[in-house]
Amino acid sequence: MMEAPDLASFANMQATAIIPADVLGQNLQALTQILNSQQQMLNRQQDWLQHSLASFKVPKMTKDDDPEAYIEAFERHALAIRLDKRYWASQLGALVVGKAQATYRALSRDDALDYEHVKKAILY
Repeated sequence: MMEAPDLASFANMQATAIIPADVLGQNLQALTQILNSQQQMLNRQQDWLQHSLASFKVPKMTKDDDPEAYIEAFERHALAIRLDKRYWASQLGALVVGKAQATYRALSRDDALDYEHVKKAILY
């Protein structure tokens, strides 16, 4: 003769089995968030590294440089190293001197972030 199943024991076993699955799901979710956060930080670091390396590879403009020729060389270099265009204005602004530098510094913050605006202001 078979024994009648103990329903209370069966319910306890199911509850015990569910808890580890919930804990695993929460742990997986937390680990996924950590990995996503680390990936975002890595992307920002790589972005910063590319941005900062470019500033060291382009020689600073001298007072004897022709601004038009300098900007053309700057653009060629920026294209060659695949510098993200959103950094062109700030990179150029950090490298110019004299009248070009004064012109760049006189721009509003918004205008100083727009490469075409910066270029036009320096050249004309």
